[in-house]
Amino acid sequence: MALLLASSTFFAPLSKPRPPKIPLINKTSSLRLLPSRVILYRSGLVTAAASFVIAGSTAFLPDDAFLANILKQNINLLYALGAGGLGLSLFLIHIYVTEIKRTLQALWALGVVGSLATFLSLAQPVGESLPQYVVDNPTAVWFIGPLFAALTGLVFKEGLCYGKLEAGVLTFIIPSILLGHLTGLMDDGLKLNLLGVWMVLFGIFAARKFTQPIKDDIGDKSVFIFNALPEKEKKTLLEKLGEQSLSQED
Repeated sequence: MALLLASSTFFAPLSKPRPPKIPLINKTSSLRLLPSRVILYRSGLVTAAASFVIAGSTAFLPDDAFLANILKQNINLLYALGAGGLGLSLFLIHIYVTEIKRTLQALWALGVVGSLATFLSLAQPVGESLPQYVVDNPTAVWFIGPLFAALTGLVFKEGLCYGKLEAGVLTFIIPSILLGHLTGLMDDGLKLNLLGVWMVLFGIFAARKFTQPIKDDIGDKSVFIFNALPEKEKKTLLEKLGEQSLSQED
């Protein structure tokens, strides 16, 4: 309960200043494809969440269950689909600070490389799936961890910008499970319970993205469009804005 209260307070919507809107000429054509990018961004989140929930459900199914066997046989594919969906969303995510976006993308890439290397070099030779190998060998978290660090950064951004409680709680749960498994300080029962919470909240988080207006994930693109203009057009536009400002003062 304390975690929920802390998250709801910390991730309340922020009334932070946005970059100033610049009335660019003919910017409509540049923005025409943005709604489809938002849909793709949200679809990537749904793919990541669905893959994770389906794969994670094997931890709660009886070992001899038919469905559990089917899922375990395809769990590497589910992992790859989830990583791909997350990568798509990180490619399309709207973050004003480019350095933060690039950092999340770099973490994702590092996690993908680490996951692939772990699977090919360690898991496959002993006949295990990648997730099962990580479960049996906690030190493997070092290799896949950056992928989940990128996911944590994404949900942190969503929680901070839109005050989503489930995103705020996920920001704490994801690293807690991974670090608890890595260090051995968390028993299997607690990890299983937190995994269940992670699955539920991740599903809610992804589903609720489609209840938001499209504009929420577009943001104010005028600054980016301005930066993409040739220097001559920038100068002309700034002169016009200066003239408009002077006329308003008069």
